[in-house]
Amino acid sequence: MIELEKEGGLWTLTINRPEKANSLTREMLVRLAEVAEEAVEAKVLILTGKGKVFSAGADLDEARAGLATDPVWERLSGALAALPALTIAALNGTLAGGAFGMALACDLRVSVPGAKFFYPVMKLGFLPQPSDPARLAALVGPARAKLILMAGQKIESAEALAMGLIDRVCDEPLDEARILATDALGAKPLHIAGIKGLVG
Repeated sequence: MIELEKEGGLWTLTINRPEKANSLTREMLVRLAEVAEEAVEAKVLILTGKGKVFSAGADLDEARAGLATDPVWERLSGALAALPALTIAALNGTLAGGAFGMALACDLRVSVPGAKFFYPVMKLGFLPQPSDPARLAALVGPARAKLILMAGQKIESAEALAMGLIDRVCDEPLDEARILATDALGAKPLHIAGIKGLVG
């Protein structure tokens, strides 16, 4: 359900569970985290999904059994954020719940038109993953972060682009991510890491 393709310095991680809206089990999250930890060898890591939804977040059965508060979410987002590579979330559709963390931890986010973005932790009675609110607020500002996390608003791609949650809207986000990867793939790893470190 997690596929990894390596093309030299370009690594592409694909969530492949479209029949369940790419909802994530603990096993899937562990695999994603393992690859993110191994990807120090990559120059660019692209994260995407199959079907019309990037990810609906936690698998509902496993969420009820404790996955919603499992530290594996933070392990995954922390590993992505720590990578010296350029990381790009190629969002093939809606992004919801705990799946927000991995996208927020990426350097860039590109999305299809019409995707929705929501993180219904207030309604569900959970706290968001520890690092997600600060990353979200850094992108969109504190008030808009509260709009998503506290007011439970579903943000569509056009509004998400305007507020800085995503960086580009396009029909083929994976193709766009590959274009955005071009310069980094031609650079030395230390150069990529150096620029990323300067930006913060």
